[in-house]
Amino acid sequence: MKTPSTPVMCLALLAYSAVMVSLTMLKSFFVIGLLWVPEAHRNRSISIAPFNDFLESGSWFSPLFGYGGNFAFFVPFGVLLYALLKSSPRKYWQKNAVLKTMLLGALFSMAIEVSQYVFMLGYSDIDDIIFNTLGAAAGATIAKIFGWRFFYIWVWLALILAVVFIVLVALGPRLGDPDKVIELQAISLKDALY
Repeated sequence: MKTPSTPVMCLALLAYSAVMVSLTMLKSFFVIGLLWVPEAHRNRSISIAPFNDFLESGSWFSPLFGYGGNFAFFVPFGVLLYALLKSSPRKYWQKNAVLKTMLLGALFSMAIEVSQYVFMLGYSDIDDIIFNTLGAAAGATIAKIFGWRFFYIWVWLALILAVVFIVLVALGPRLGDPDKVIELQAISLKDALY
């Protein structure tokens, strides 16, 4: 069984990257159901203190969810980029593909965070760069462990995800009933136990 063609892998990586950019930088221009308020993402903020969310948050769940989400978000990116590098005809790209994937993941994440700040499109945070980079490295490691036999699966999953995302954006505000939204307040672990 041979690997998917380079154009197909490039298409999958570009499609997944477009989803990533949309969900990190463009949430102020569209909505999927009632998941977020677009106006809340038209701001400029920056946090350069690592792991500051643990110190500032009133609960452990919010930072853990944020860090885990950033990590998981970049795992497919790492898998796809690793597959593309390993299938390159040039030996240079094949050598140290996990490290190269991690570095390119860090650069892509940094570009997103800087763009968010410059264009007032969200919250720029050093933690996002850290966990996105770790996610890309984990994705590359997963791809390395499972090998080329799974490249087709990863490529098609990314393409299917991109199509599902487009459908969700097209349905947009029609998903969910705004009259049934309940505002929840974050509570700390201490408050939950007592």
